[in-house]
Amino acid sequence: MFNSERPSLEELPSSAQLLKSTAIAAASAIAILVTVVLPAEYNIDPTGVGGMLGLAEMGEIKLQLAAEAEAHRQMDAGIEEQSSLLDDIFGLFVGSAAAQDAVAEEWRDEISFTLEPGEHAEWKLSMTEGQTVFYRMTVTGGRVNFDMHGHGNGANATYEKARGSTGSEGPLVAQFDGDHGWFWRNRDNADVTVTLQLRGEYQELKDET
Repeated sequence: MFNSERPSLEELPSSAQLLKSTAIAAASAIAILVTVVLPAEYNIDPTGVGGMLGLAEMGEIKLQLAAEAEAHRQMDAGIEEQSSLLDDIFGLFVGSAAAQDAVAEEWRDEISFTLEPGEHAEWKLSMTEGQTVFYRMTVTGGRVNFDMHGHGNGANATYEKARGSTGSEGPLVAQFDGDHGWFWRNRDNADVTVTLQLRGEYQELKDET
């Protein structure tokens, strides 16, 4: 088996030689950085060598490309933000329109009137047998007596009566063809306001006061 001989101390490099080699390597690295890397990557050419070798132009192109890429990124971000804002505004208008449509579908008619003490009012719906109306009656400022009834073709029906009422709601199903609705009278000593909201199946809403 072949065994190499260990080098003698005289053959090993001295500390001075190692420091010299290290200094040469560092100087070479700095030279490469200044003359090649900085001009080619960042268009920085303190010695002018990069311009002679065409490296400075390469760095300038890279910087331009980076600037253009950043500008495009900012433009895309601005377009996305604007698009998001437009979507929000559009959604707001659509939501508002949908809400208005829902309200319009909820109540087909709404009437409101004020009764002085002792005064009365009567409103009727023209309906055919089996038709259904949903109503909501609210009274503000006091109370009323009311009678919900129907008549027509020799028939009569009472659906609901109340004294001192502040409101009522529910369905009204016509028992026959004719006029069906409400009679109100204010028995309080102050003015009262009655509001009636309606939706459902009926041909006409009439004031028969």
